[in-house]
Amino acid sequence: MPWPSRKRDKEAAADKEEPDAKIAKSEEKTSDKQEEEKSAKPSAGRSTSGWKNWKKKTSESSGEESKITYCHWLLKSEPESRLEKGMDVKFSIDDLKAQPNQTTCWDGVRNYQARNFLRSMKLGQQAFFYHSNCKEPGIVAIVEVVKEAYPDHTQFDKKHLYYDSTSKKENPKWSMVDVQFVRMTKRFIPLSELKVHHLAHKANGGPLKNMMLFAKQRLSVQPLTQEEFEFVLSLEE
Repeated sequence: MPWPSRKRDKEAAADKEEPDAKIAKSEEKTSDKQEEEKSAKPSAGRSTSGWKNWKKKTSESSGEESKITYCHWLLKSEPESRLEKGMDVKFSIDDLKAQPNQTTCWDGVRNYQARNFLRSMKLGQQAFFYHSNCKEPGIVAIVEVVKEAYPDHTQFDKKHLYYDSTSKKENPKWSMVDVQFVRMTKRFIPLSELKVHHLAHKANGGPLKNMMLFAKQRLSVQPLTQEEFEFVLSLEE
């Protein structure tokens, strides 16, 4: 891979447009072992439930992620240059489009819950490419999983920003997937607009009521239900 890792989560700064995006200090100080024990691996596969079933499912689940079927994803990456330990962590949608076959490995994830989400991704599933930690965060494109989870090579590179001395090759701690550019969204869908819908749905019911983008703002790999994905797509028009 000819560039340093651009995809981050545990160390990531909160989106500039989200002043309330800071996670609780107690959560920030949670040890890796505790974090791994708490993180839940979601079920994968395509959801076939419609709007009525979605209402029933959310009422029954009581917000428990383990009972929700995730079949789409949201991947955050920074489009603007920012140095971290001398390495530029920038990786925009234009950077992805410039890669061979418009494909990249989604490396550098160092959060157990985000890693588990990566491991749950299935071939052919689609994700929103989200520009994060910039002047105007939001969704810019759609990508597709073209290779399921395998060991993240950066964890073994002593010269790499995300080297992990505690990870062993016989039992790798961190994983990544390969994603390929599908298309740009018909228009930029800003975080501010998504938040308006989230608040409305939270008050009156709707697909974005429990969207993880607003529950765990700093997580760089996030799951989406079929209903959440389709509603966001409807905002293109």
